Amino acid sequence: MGSIYGDWLREQREAAGMTQQELADAAIMTRSHISHIEAGRRIPSKEDARRLDQALNTGNVLSSFLPQDEAAVADYFEAARQLEQQATVIQEFALSYVPGILQTGRYARAVLRSVFPPPSDEECDRLVVTRLERAKILDDPVTPVVWALLDEAVLRRPIGGPEVMAEQITHMVCLAESDRVRVHLLPFSLGAHPLLPSMMSLMWFQDQPPAAYSEGVSVGKLHDSPALVEQLRGAYALALGDALPLKESLALMRATAKEYEHHG
Repeated sequence: MGSIYGDWLREQREAAGMTQQELADAAIMTRSHISHIEAGRRIPSKEDARRLDQALNTGNVLSSFLPQDEAAVADYFEAARQLEQQATVIQEFALSYVPGILQTGRYARAVLRSVFPPPSDEECDRLVVTRLERAKILDDPVTPVVWALLDEAVLRRPIGGPEVMAEQITHMVCLAESDRVRVHLLPFSLGAHPLLPSMMSLMWFQDQPPAAYSEGVSVGKLHDSPALVEQLRGAYALALGDALPLKESLALMRATAKEYEHHG
């Protein structure tokens, strides 16, 4: 989001003689959420914008002129993508392929080319750019904290071929070695585990309740029910307890990357 929307919100708040805390109280939001919107770091939800309009007596201006996002993602993922950019902690589980924010460009292209109907070259380029833009949250050395829990199948399925897989696995190893992410593997020898049915993300925030996102073939759902999020968090914790420790996970990843390099 650009700063124009946030700047205008700040101008209206100051014109009304309100502090960020006073506006937050009137709009039933948190002060830090108001601060993020004014700084251009967040896009308010439609409900947020409606309450801000009501608190500032600005008609429906803030609701009508919400910034339009040009990111190329599936409709069902858009809400989760926005939350992903705001999260302070992200816990990913992947069953079949590397989570989006950890993907390299060539790996992402191979994943995106596998869908039906296949995208045009132009559309594929847009999708890859969006996926790499999502990964920029890792440019911050601290936030969000990211944990990736990967089924061993993620390493063994040669998406894009040996060279692409070696590059992708090495990329994740480097992120883990730099302490930017933690990566744990669920080995085939484990058998069944609580997260086997699908991929999932858990997200925590500074000023709003945690949320979860799960995805299957051409369908995804954002979950904000506290009871369901807690249930999914418990399943993640149980699976994580059965995963290989970080050191052993990285050793397996390095060995697998070398295997791909040998066959490349």
